[in-house]
Amino acid sequence: MRGDDPERRCIATGEVAPKPGLIRFVVSPDGVVVPDLLERLPGRGIWVSADRDALALAIKKNLFARAARMPVTLVDDMMGLIEQGLVRQLTDMIALSRKSGRAIAGFEKVKEWLAKGEAKVLLQATDGSERGKSKLWTPEGGRYFSVLTAQELGLAFGRQSVIHGALAAGGLTPRVVEGAAKLQGLRKANGGSAAEKDQKDA
Repeated sequence: MRGDDPERRCIATGEVAPKPGLIRFVVSPDGVVVPDLLERLPGRGIWVSADRDALALAIKKNLFARAARMPVTLVDDMMGLIEQGLVRQLTDMIALSRKSGRAIAGFEKVKEWLAKGEAKVLLQATDGSERGKSKLWTPEGGRYFSVLTAQELGLAFGRQSVIHGALAAGGLTPRVVEGAAKLQGLRKANGGSAAEKDQKDA
């Protein structure tokens, strides 16, 4: 996140935070609450922290109605819809980064990028071997995420499954970091272990 990011208030926690850490919703003309992951839909934005607990509270108590000042309808499995949308958005951005030469996959290739200082972000599958994952390290001044399964990460790289991936600086990498952080909030990925490896200053 950048220091100049505009801030919004979460309707669940009441906390004000930079936009990249929140998910935007809008109310459709027929009164249905719609997640606006790309932040492009018309209408007044309603913001919720990209955190499973905050979203669960907003959905359970339908805090969207109070924020919208009108009766609204929530779609079934809103949490699942948001999670699927974030996964699709994240894998699409990684795929585009791969096509532009800014993302690679495979243990040896990732290790080489890390050793050369070319990697800015280390991505590892949530269901990969912990022993194998521990042999790689967070890029200096970079980020680490373990939020996608091997199958999801494989989808991003055009393979059946991928355990280790890395992204170079520039291009879509800042947006990948933003998207991965949101998905991590929803999936509570890796508890504290990801935070410990993540140097948070990319």
